[in-house]
Amino acid sequence: MMEWFSNLTTFEQFYWAVAGISSVVFVFVLISTFIGAETDDIGDIDAEVDADVGAGFQFFTFKNTVAFFTIFGWSGIASMGDGSSKTTVVIISLICGLAMMTLMASMFYYISKLTSSGTLKMKNALHSIGEVYLTIGANRSNIGKVQVKVQNSLRELEALTDHDNDLTQGMVIKVVEVTSNGILIVEPQKK
Repeated sequence: MMEWFSNLTTFEQFYWAVAGISSVVFVFVLISTFIGAETDDIGDIDAEVDADVGAGFQFFTFKNTVAFFTIFGWSGIASMGDGSSKTTVVIISLICGLAMMTLMASMFYYISKLTSSGTLKMKNALHSIGEVYLTIGANRSNIGKVQVKVQNSLRELEALTDHDNDLTQGMVIKVVEVTSNGILIVEPQKK
């Protein structure tokens, strides 16, 4: 094996070394990803943000860099195998490596968009139509409960009404206000 490697030109040795080393690292990263081990991405920042902005498009990460060098090395070796010039080999391997980085960054970006925090934002209940679950006292005399669909999930939330009559179980209601402490103000839904 060493004799074969020493008979290669420096240019070929470079590509074989890049392809070999990056392939080993790629397999390690792949296995650690499947078993659930965390790999720290270069350029990732762990910070708590109170906005639901997702991960963003991250081009320069550890996984993307490993993928770049793996594809760079193997596409260069394949290009050398078909007799391309050194300049063509470098251009092809750079294009293939950058294409792989772009593909992986895009894939992780769109995968991150599929997640949601699950945090209930009460303001999203405003103008929702629901149903009284537990009787709500007239003129805010007694807190009751309503079932409303908020953020694509059926929720059971506390509610009050400014209506002159009690809102009884099964009545259809509309949320007209959300108080600062998260209690819904509802009224009977007009037909």
